[in-house]
Amino acid sequence: MAQVQSKWKPELSAMVALAIPVVLSELGWVAQGIVDTIMVGNLGPSAIGAVALANAVNLTPLLFGIGLLLGLDTLISQAYGRGDHDECHRWLVQGVYLASILTLPLMLLIYAGSFGFARFGIHPEVAAPAAAYLRILNWGTLPLLLYGGTRRYLQAVGDVRVISITIVVGNLLNWLGNWLLIYGKWGFPALGLNGSAISTLATRVFIALAFLGFAWRYERRRGHSLFRHWGAPDLARLRELIRLGLPAALQIVLEVGAWNLATLSAGWLTPVALATHTIVFNYASLTYMVPLGISAAAAVSVGHAVGAGDIQRARRAGWLALGLSTAFMLLAALVYLVIPGPLVALYTSDPEVLALGRKLLWIVAAFEVFDGVQTVTTGALRGLGETRVPMIANFVGYWVFGLPLGLALCFALHRGIFGLWIGLTLALILIATTLLWRWRRAAAAIQIAAS
Repeated sequence: MAQVQSKWKPELSAMVALAIPVVLSELGWVAQGIVDTIMVGNLGPSAIGAVALANAVNLTPLLFGIGLLLGLDTLISQAYGRGDHDECHRWLVQGVYLASILTLPLMLLIYAGSFGFARFGIHPEVAAPAAAYLRILNWGTLPLLLYGGTRRYLQAVGDVRVISITIVVGNLLNWLGNWLLIYGKWGFPALGLNGSAISTLATRVFIALAFLGFAWRYERRRGHSLFRHWGAPDLARLRELIRLGLPAALQIVLEVGAWNLATLSAGWLTPVALATHTIVFNYASLTYMVPLGISAAAAVSVGHAVGAGDIQRARRAGWLALGLSTAFMLLAALVYLVIPGPLVALYTSDPEVLALGRKLLWIVAAFEVFDGVQTVTTGALRGLGETRVPMIANFVGYWVFGLPLGLALCFALHRGIFGLWIGLTLALILIATTLLWRWRRAAAAIQIAAS
């Protein structure tokens, strides 16, 4: 027993030390959008709506691009576990090339999307500023993709503290930039909504350059200049990166698309239903950031162990991450069960929204643990190099089962917003169960291989 504890305790400490900065980074990423929304609030409801729409259209293609770079989690962490630092460097270089290749088609897609607001019936007071905001944000496509690639590298080599510090500083700079450029402080021009977009763009450039700088510093410390040994594009490596990243990218799009469709469907109900859905979804998204950060830590820890040939440690890393996520999500579920009213009241005093929001938060409490399980098992499987099963599970769970059921309950059986959320909850249960089963099989298989 003492020998088992001696293995688990240091690995748990290492997992927590890796997960905390990554979780803070995920929360910081969410905070950037919150800062933008709060800072444009005094410009009126149309400005808030324009920011929300522009960010939604901007983010979906970019998440696909960042998803393609998730294969770096597997490739760099396993190389690092083997002690092959030159290989880590080579994969970072190819990640930068892939980000550069993706930039132009994604920018063209986002630019085309900026003309769609008016065509899809968005009110002119919202459509025009949303389009202008989106076109400014579009120039941040390459920096955001570079952020995605260099962040995977820094996480995989264990240089995680600089990630959270950079994102905190970036949020402060974004707040200052919003204040200066929206309202024309300290002699700066008052650019209104466009000022917020410029501030966000500048923040993305800052974070990308900072991450590249930290990667350069890490390489210099080991006596290997990042830019002096920069390699040429390698088609075989790019294909391998896409092979691993494409299922992960599609999985992200399937998941985000499902929730976006749910939000659109809520908009076909009453304004009260849409407002309540938005508030409750914000809470569910906030708590989701914690297992998402633990998932990234799981991918790195499992990858390190696999690269080092320590299959037992890879198995323990996955289960430890699941334990951490489950503990947090149980706590979050308890909070949603005990004080749903005060949480909704932080957003509004509307009695109808308060009454409906309390009940929807109880539904969120029911799926919190399952949401954590499906997120962390996705990361643990990615550490093993398995990205196809999570994609398939999300497709079946959301698009074949959960969404059709939720829409039927909502509209055909007149259960309203509750029917929609019940369908999404059952989808999460199915996805979590499938991925946990897959992780157990994978863990058992590598256990057999080690024995």
